[in-house]
Amino acid sequence: MVELANGHPDAMELLYDRYHRPVYSFALRMLGDREQAEELLQEVYLRAWRRANRFTDARGSLISWLLSITHNMAIDELRKQQRRPQKQHTEDQIEFMATLRDERPSLETHAILSDRGERVRNALEELPLPQQEVLELAYFRGLTQREISDALNVPLGTIKTRMRLGLRKLQDSAELQSLDEL
Repeated sequence: MVELANGHPDAMELLYDRYHRPVYSFALRMLGDREQAEELLQEVYLRAWRRANRFTDARGSLISWLLSITHNMAIDELRKQQRRPQKQHTEDQIEFMATLRDERPSLETHAILSDRGERVRNALEELPLPQQEVLELAYFRGLTQREISDALNVPLGTIKTRMRLGLRKLQDSAELQSLDEL
């Protein structure tokens, strides 16, 4: 971060390479739109570059700082969208509504997915905490094994072992075995 504050471009490249996936994933989750998330990702890194001298690791990790910037900027973007006037459709509203497809899952699909999600959460909670932690970071936060290793300050080999064991236990879980029946 000191090198970034001093304007070294290699520092920005390293920062981007290391953390762009979780920042993008978080922005996408908040905004729900890929293009907006990509634009926000660029803005987050621009702000991080401009404010690099404000970062102190005493207040939290680097990824926490970046996600905090992402959160604040996404909230600002969502507020802007609410203030913008909605486009008026020039064509007849009934005709327009007839052309729309309902992309949402059916109630039956929603119920099945909800049940599956509950079973996965239950099976995940049965895992030892270290295995649970790496799986959550990988699958819910979008971190790579290397990023998890860096974030937890644990050797990469240990992270790989925890993931493999955790996935194997999930696969063998009685909770998840019954998912095949659906």
